[in-house]
Amino acid sequence: MPLLPRLLLSALLLTSLLATVKAVEPPSSLLIKNGYVMSMRAGEADRENTDVLIRGDTIAAIGKNLHAADARVIDATGKFVLPGFVDAHSHLWITTLRGQFRNRDGKFFPVSNRLGAVMKPDDIYTAMYTGAIEQLASGITTSSDFFDNIHGPAAGDAGYRALNDAGIRAIMFYGGPDKTLATPIDLTHLKQLMAKPHDRLLPGLAWRLPRDLHDEAAWTLRDREYAFARDNHLPLQVHVSGEADAMFNALIQRHYLAPFVTVVHATQATPAQLNALEKAGGSLALTPISEERVGYGLTRYDQFKGVTRQGLGLDGNALAGSANMFATLRLAALTQSGATQDETGPDPRRLLELATRRSADAAGLGRITGTIEVGKRADIQIINPDALNMSGFGGGDPASLIVYSAEPENVDTVVVDGRILKLSGQMQHTNITALVARANASARHLREDAAK
Repeated sequence: MPLLPRLLLSALLLTSLLATVKAVEPPSSLLIKNGYVMSMRAGEADRENTDVLIRGDTIAAIGKNLHAADARVIDATGKFVLPGFVDAHSHLWITTLRGQFRNRDGKFFPVSNRLGAVMKPDDIYTAMYTGAIEQLASGITTSSDFFDNIHGPAAGDAGYRALNDAGIRAIMFYGGPDKTLATPIDLTHLKQLMAKPHDRLLPGLAWRLPRDLHDEAAWTLRDREYAFARDNHLPLQVHVSGEADAMFNALIQRHYLAPFVTVVHATQATPAQLNALEKAGGSLALTPISEERVGYGLTRYDQFKGVTRQGLGLDGNALAGSANMFATLRLAALTQSGATQDETGPDPRRLLELATRRSADAAGLGRITGTIEVGKRADIQIINPDALNMSGFGGGDPASLIVYSAEPENVDTVVVDGRILKLSGQMQHTNITALVARANASARHLREDAAK
């Protein structure tokens, strides 16, 4: 498409989209009535026919027959009320590259590098906003977004605006302009973003190890970035994949493991390496779908039981196929039972905890989200089992039903910080038709530009 018509189309789509993107203030109070409340607090039993009262952005009370004259009421009768899922690791900027990873005819890393290199700030905004809205629609209320395609401050600003406008809770891990590691992360611009008021959207560092682990000059650059995160109390995520054994050992030998550090993937990590991570107080983000997608191995979650702080991630909606935490939970369960040849091995309740409370703890957000309890932020999803794919449930613990049968379309309502972002199966405040058209237009011109 010629440049001028493409810009005009982009402007029209943006106008239509932004007409519905606005700050959505939470009501003075919100009352979720008569739900089956699964708090995900350790050791706490589920509560049937229970109400959740939200005041502003905070859970104020949990109990039966609660009343609040000023509250907007959501009837959750017959529905499951859970904390929103916490995506422990993602790459939302790849959302508009969906369908381009075609195995032999389009491997993930070459394709994402090629298309990512031609993304403009408007493309970044579109991809990350679309990805965040998709996650919210699927019951994911928090995303740990590893933003490693920042080609200058304008791209970083675009990603920050996208996450903020979407209404999702997120840590935006600020990364470098490419994966060659030749250019340092723009710490000056990151510091400018750190100066913004932080609450629902927090900054972090998307850190990478040198490609040549014996290159001391490269380590000097990485040391500077690591020290910046440490000294400014920023969370840091780092991939351990590919040459995973050597990479994990480098983290240990150079004393990089720490409570603010999350190791991502580490599928083949040894018990000694995991013990070092646990001893250092660091955390782990497991991404079973993407590990299998790119051929890095099977994620058997029983092998990581020695790490206290761990969670589940998508590794990007496009790489995982979609923003489907239910599919992630299912794969983790099936890999466990298949690999051990033991149907009793998977624990659905533990898996739900891994995608909520434990993912929040791994991200350092456990004090504000990840469970339904008084004093925490109101980040909640309501799952409606009144659907064909969840039919036939006769009662009892619904954890297995959710893990093995639920899909994003069963997520009826999503609340973040007391704001209703999805209600009765419909996204609020977002023109989905315009958003899809904008995402598709961006995806088409990325392919055209990369082919030049």
